[in-house]
Amino acid sequence: MELRHLRYFIAVAEEGHITRAAERLGMQQPPLSQQIKAIERELDVQLFRRKARGVEMTDAGRAFLQEARATLGHLDRLAETTRRAARGEQGRLCVGVTSTAPFHPLVPRAIRAFRDACPMVALTLEECLSNESIERLRDERLDVAFIRISPASPGELAVVPLLEEAMVVALPSRHPLAQGQADSAISLRSLAGETFILYGPPGTGMYDATIAACHAAGFNPRVGNLAASTQQAPRIASTLSLVSAGLGISCVPASLQRLIIDGVVYRSLAGADCPRALLSLASRPGDPSAVVKQFIGAVRKAAKDFS
Repeated sequence: MELRHLRYFIAVAEEGHITRAAERLGMQQPPLSQQIKAIERELDVQLFRRKARGVEMTDAGRAFLQEARATLGHLDRLAETTRRAARGEQGRLCVGVTSTAPFHPLVPRAIRAFRDACPMVALTLEECLSNESIERLRDERLDVAFIRISPASPGELAVVPLLEEAMVVALPSRHPLAQGQADSAISLRSLAGETFILYGPPGTGMYDATIAACHAAGFNPRVGNLAASTQQAPRIASTLSLVSAGLGISCVPASLQRLIIDGVVYRSLAGADCPRALLSLASRPGDPSAVVKQFIGAVRKAAKDFS
């Protein structure tokens, strides 16, 4: 029995008349009658009682109609599911997000746009440092990731630069430089004697950007706390907590000013030596996933509003 036989049967059952069903199907009445009889022979049951003005379903016919409709309905859903998957509108996606990225409006806007366009994709977000995201992409534990590393750094990965934002300095609220006007900018060179709390390990975007900017301003930053010179904060929340505690200062992306923490004051940096924070989207080159392509497209489109 083929799927077309189910369609023949359903047409006859719904029309209650073989001639009208044949017209609906675009075929002649005799071949349709033969097909219905062939189905009955194969099932070894009577599906219709022949009457003078049409046909009437038997109990077996009504049961067969219910299952035939369910079978064709499942086939239609299967076909549509397959087409959605091919378009990248259904499936699974795991996105790595460095902890500073969600504070820039681009990231939540792009994710919302993707969710609106592809509501049937199961989306998972994982917070990672940029270097962790890169490793997870290589190991195929992530599909795509927002990172704070130069596009040239991740090697074999495909990296789409999204935007570059200024960095500001986070100061303890009791720091002398925090006492001026909120919109007053300070020079990076004026921070030469400060203890810097750096976010992430060397090789991550903001760590390297801060070091490079300090060197360009003519000094080597003192990294660490009062007791040691090796302290680094693994996450941005711990970075700002250390600043709040008065253990040092930190350069962070300007979008982090949305994060209000008691005891922390943000000040703009003046001059050409100011560090810049890059935000990029990384993925595996040549990834055949249509879902990944849909997500990259949504992020690229959202990024145009910030270019």
